[in-house]
Amino acid sequence: MSEKIISAHVIETGESAFAVDIAVSGHSIKGDEPVDAGGGDLGPSPYDVLTAALGECTAMTVRWYARQHQWPLDKVEVNLTHHKEGPQDFFTKEVILHGADLTEEQRTRLIAIAGKCPVHKTLEGTPIIETRAG
Repeated sequence: MSEKIISAHVIETGESAFAVDIAVSGHSIKGDEPVDAGGGDLGPSPYDVLTAALGECTAMTVRWYARQHQWPLDKVEVNLTHHKEGPQDFFTKEVILHGADLTEEQRTRLIAIAGKCPVHKTLEGTPIIETRAG
């Protein structure tokens, strides 16, 4: 939920046809394609990471909102799916709110907030992506 510039470095490893090492914000992730797509399944695929990013952002945004309002939210879970139908991408988010003391109004508001996380907005928007030679 920050406006700072995020830099990532991705480099092929040669461990499989598509395996890469990803360095982003001081963290390391291995990426790859599944075996049925020609990879070695050594890490999540790009769409795996994108789907996880949507879930991560959703959970964090719901948590942030509940904290801001001091609502009795014990835990947030987000189950997601992603699939393509032709050129169209479909994401489904199921947000599970744990907190016996949450009112129905609070639950309704938190579900609405789940649809307003920054990654959700990015995916619904029209990001500008510039590709250039290095």
